[in-house]
Amino acid sequence: MSRSGDRHLAVVGCKDRYAGRKGQIMKIMLCCNAGMSTSLLVQKMQKEVAARGEEVAIEARPMNEAMDHINEADVILLGPQIGYAKGDFEKAVEGRIPVAVIPMVDYGRMDAAKILDDVKKMLG
Repeated sequence: MSRSGDRHLAVVGCKDRYAGRKGQIMKIMLCCNAGMSTSLLVQKMQKEVAARGEEVAIEARPMNEAMDHINEADVILLGPQIGYAKGDFEKAVEGRIPVAVIPMVDYGRMDAAKILDDVKKMLG
């Protein structure tokens, strides 16, 4: 949560990584300890994407698998329970891919619309 009290995914840099890729499907990877709780969120996000008429590929992976697939994603979102690993993910992607921790309130509410809106803001 930002100091102003707004809940947003905070990412430094990488805003233009997705710019200029019109027509390509954005890929979002959600990560948590075992991939189960994020799987529920992925389902809600997929329904929201369909309702918006957008094309976004969203997948959930457990943290131990995610590192093997980080270069397949345009955005990596971490569940709040593994927020401590954000630095490890940022180091692994070397600034090529935005990494963010989903705010606990958004995660707990499974607020797919808010999370997708935040991803769009991250990517500009």
